[in-house]
Amino acid sequence: MSVVVLVLAVSAACCLGFGFVLQQNAAQKAPLGDFLSPRLLLDLMRMPRWLGGIALMVAGMALGAVALGNGEISLVEPLLATNLLFALALSRHQTRQPLGRQGWAGLLLLAGGVTAFIVAGQPRGGTAVTDPLRHWLIIGLMVGAALLLTGYAKRHASVSSAPVFLSLAAGVLYGVQDALTRVSGERFGEGGLLELMTGWQPYAVVALGVTGLVLVQSAFETAPLRMSLPALTAAQPLAGIACGVGFLGDRLRTDTGALAWESAGLAAVVAGIVLLGLHPAMPQGGAERERFRDLQPQ
Repeated sequence: MSVVVLVLAVSAACCLGFGFVLQQNAAQKAPLGDFLSPRLLLDLMRMPRWLGGIALMVAGMALGAVALGNGEISLVEPLLATNLLFALALSRHQTRQPLGRQGWAGLLLLAGGVTAFIVAGQPRGGTAVTDPLRHWLIIGLMVGAALLLTGYAKRHASVSSAPVFLSLAAGVLYGVQDALTRVSGERFGEGGLLELMTGWQPYAVVALGVTGLVLVQSAFETAPLRMSLPALTAAQPLAGIACGVGFLGDRLRTDTGALAWESAGLAAVVAGIVLLGLHPAMPQGGAERERFRDLQPQ
């Protein structure tokens, strides 16, 4: 594993984690009538804290893009999942909550799971699949899953699990975005700006990013960070790894022992994310659920 990729990915995770906390701090004060509307972004742009969070998020995405350009997505995505550790660190600073057994357990599961997956799987590059049908099939399944999750959340907006489904949808879209970011980087490396701009991938990256942003901010404004961020953090690496192995040519060890450790590592990552996301240090959020329910049609 390249030290440069490791440093870039962890730095990206740091920026993303801090950025998510600042975004949620601001989004909880946004008008609930803007739920799942692009107007939400216009309202949030007036808040300096949210702009600071977005700046950190953009920096994290830029660092992540460089990491993806130098390493396999199956390696970078698990490292990006550690953004929750940095989110918890900032949240602890804000709330003064001790880490406790739950925090330490979540930290060990997340760090241990990432390590187990990388060591067992030994992600390495391969030949990308050139069949466009396979590309569109995998991307279509991911986007279709995100649409189903968003549709459920919109129809059941008054249910407490709606922000979780929105965050899952955003995480899936961000995973696909990461995969297409790597493809865009490869096109740029091969033929420069002209080659990049004549492909559909960079435009899809922007569309997925904006859509995911609306979903995430809608989840942030209607629920505490502990309900939204774990789902987002867990879904993104799983979707990214699926795209990496599915059509980007990433290869993982597939012998029985390696597959067992890879599965256990991913399970530990998800468990650690859930434990850290539910930690008392995570911001509770200020949006009143009763007020949110009152806005929904009966």
